Amino acid sequence: MALPMDIGYRGPTACAAAGVTYRQLDYWARTRLVGPSVLPEPGAASVPLYSFRDILMLKVVKRLLDTGISLQQIRTAVEHLRGRDTSDLPHITLMSDGVSVYECTSPGEVVELMQGGQGMFGIALGRVWRELEGSLGQLPGERLAEPLPDEPHPGDELARRRRERRTG
Repeated sequence: MALPMDIGYRGPTACAAAGVTYRQLDYWARTRLVGPSVLPEPGAASVPLYSFRDILMLKVVKRLLDTGISLQQIRTAVEHLRGRDTSDLPHITLMSDGVSVYECTSPGEVVELMQGGQGMFGIALGRVWRELEGSLGQLPGERLAEPLPDEPHPGDELARRRRERRTG
């Protein structure tokens, strides 16, 4: 799956793609649940932008909230996902029993959780990824000066690249 690494998105576009309100977006950014990671260059007049990964996390948060998961559990899940390489995300399914959130990376893990006999639901990040690619392809984005390298690492690629440009 190709990640559009040279495009950032303004708040209204992130809202439309993730299916959240601007109020939710603002609150989640202020509480550092998920915020824009593409920061403007020092002295630039532009605003922070949301990366593809940021919007993916917004969409996951929204889906978890819609199923009744507590914000505390969602925060734990998002923190865990932040530590994962972007290339890993499409292969992860988040499972929940309504109380805890579990990461599954293989069908066997999903089956094992479901055999516990309790009600479970899952969010396949690969499917969310594909949905997001489709919706962002029809929404306005802002092309960045340079595309980012496709190397895996924790955190957001766009934010890392911007930090390097400021310090380098």
